[in-house]
Amino acid sequence: MKYLIAGLGNIGDDYTHTRHNIGFDIVEAFVPDASSFRLERLAHHASVKFKGRTLHLIKPTTYMNLSGKALKYWMDFEKIPLENMLVIADDIALPFGKLRIRKDGSDGGHNGLKSIIETLGTASFPRLRFGVGGDFPKGYQVDYVLGRWSDAEQKALPEKMKMAVEAVRSFVTIGTERTMNQYN
Repeated sequence: MKYLIAGLGNIGDDYTHTRHNIGFDIVEAFVPDASSFRLERLAHHASVKFKGRTLHLIKPTTYMNLSGKALKYWMDFEKIPLENMLVIADDIALPFGKLRIRKDGSDGGHNGLKSIIETLGTASFPRLRFGVGGDFPKGYQVDYVLGRWSDAEQKALPEKMKMAVEAVRSFVTIGTERTMNQYN
């Protein structure tokens, strides 16, 4: 069984380890050696085996607003069905570190999810939203999501990311519904 795990983020040093790049950070946590990621068509790609399954992990190089293009390419290239794809994205509507897994839904104002929905022509795909909080003044959303974690968040982040990695492992072994019941 093959799965596509797509962590959303933006490429470039300016975006590394920002709130908006938590998707990249979570897929990187799956791979023991970061050099396992190879720059391939539209994404940095690595594949790992987990409990008899092959996980294709991607970090799109298309920037957030064109994430759908990369996902569509890898789904088609690896012949991965929609239900075996999981998109990992940040969410300002959730408190820091809270996870929300859904099998479908709207883009919630997230440009990466919006691109995926438009490209695939459906909002019916599994996604894992990682809460980054919403503690920013009106009009400063972009600065907030593209900003670095606070010291308190940075300290708590490894444990929160570990939980997100476990949720992804659950998704590929027991499916979306049971994972939702366990982690939401």
